[in-house]
Amino acid sequence: MKKFLTTLFEQQTLSRDEAHEALSQLGQGAANPAETAAFMTVYRMRPITVPELAGFRDALLDLCRDPQLGTREVLDIVGTGGDGKDTFNISTLACFVVAGAGYKVAKHGNIGVSSICGSSNILAHFGYDFDASSDTLRRQLEEANICFLHAPAFHPAMRHAGPVRRELGVRTFFNILGPLVNPARPAAQLAGVFSLELLRLYNYLFQQTGTSYAVVHALDGYDELSLTGAAKLSSVRGEQFVTAEDLGLNTYDPRELAGGRTVAESAALFRGILEGQATSAQRDVVTANAALGIQCLRPELTFADALAAARESLDSGRARQAFGQLLG
Repeated sequence: MKKFLTTLFEQQTLSRDEAHEALSQLGQGAANPAETAAFMTVYRMRPITVPELAGFRDALLDLCRDPQLGTREVLDIVGTGGDGKDTFNISTLACFVVAGAGYKVAKHGNIGVSSICGSSNILAHFGYDFDASSDTLRRQLEEANICFLHAPAFHPAMRHAGPVRRELGVRTFFNILGPLVNPARPAAQLAGVFSLELLRLYNYLFQQTGTSYAVVHALDGYDELSLTGAAKLSSVRGEQFVTAEDLGLNTYDPRELAGGRTVAESAALFRGILEGQATSAQRDVVTANAALGIQCLRPELTFADALAAARESLDSGRARQAFGQLLG
């Protein structure tokens, strides 16, 4: 690890192979906490390059546990986190809406590091078993149209970095990597990112993998389609700037997207939205992001058609039913 740190401290970048080797060493416990913290800090001080990000991604996928779902024809909706907005769990709710609309979802998630409540915090609160076997995951995917892949359960490499990430308590390149290393290797993905530069990097990487994708960044900082202002969207359809008005929706005040101050409050919000108690802002933001996800699976659909399917899923209770089936 020291040779890579020397390269980085000399303000040089790593090649894809060097990045792969460096993260492999970190993931296998060959770096001590000080080296790990130093390595992470470099990427808070300067942008990550495409070869570095690709090498890190490849290393984590090489080291991950295969969930053995029997298919890659699944969708993931996930944000990088690190936007500092502390919203309610929009992408996780959108996944259940997509599942309720009849599409298969393999949601990859983790506990909150730079936020109060990540997707894993929510599901842990409701008693989801993070150690579910591959048989159980396949059954959940068949019966509920969704399974959940808790990152530490499938990425043993992350356990070496986890304590340092928590102690730092700030966004690190692991936030950047999270959406790229779903161990199910989904054929379709909606990724929310916290910057335009990261949107460019993701767009380039997804093009290399052949994924049917969309990457979204709200220009006021959200790592999702927030409907609080204009957003940039890059996908297999091309690049465009969109506003809520363009999508036939209302623009909302950021305060209307606030999450809970504790995991329990966040979980109560989460359940309430699934049970039909959502405000207009909550309903629109969740279903808009679900619609973008559905379009990743069905690129031939218009946004209006995908949004109608998402709203039907949430309003009919099928999204809530998928949630209940997942929990058993």
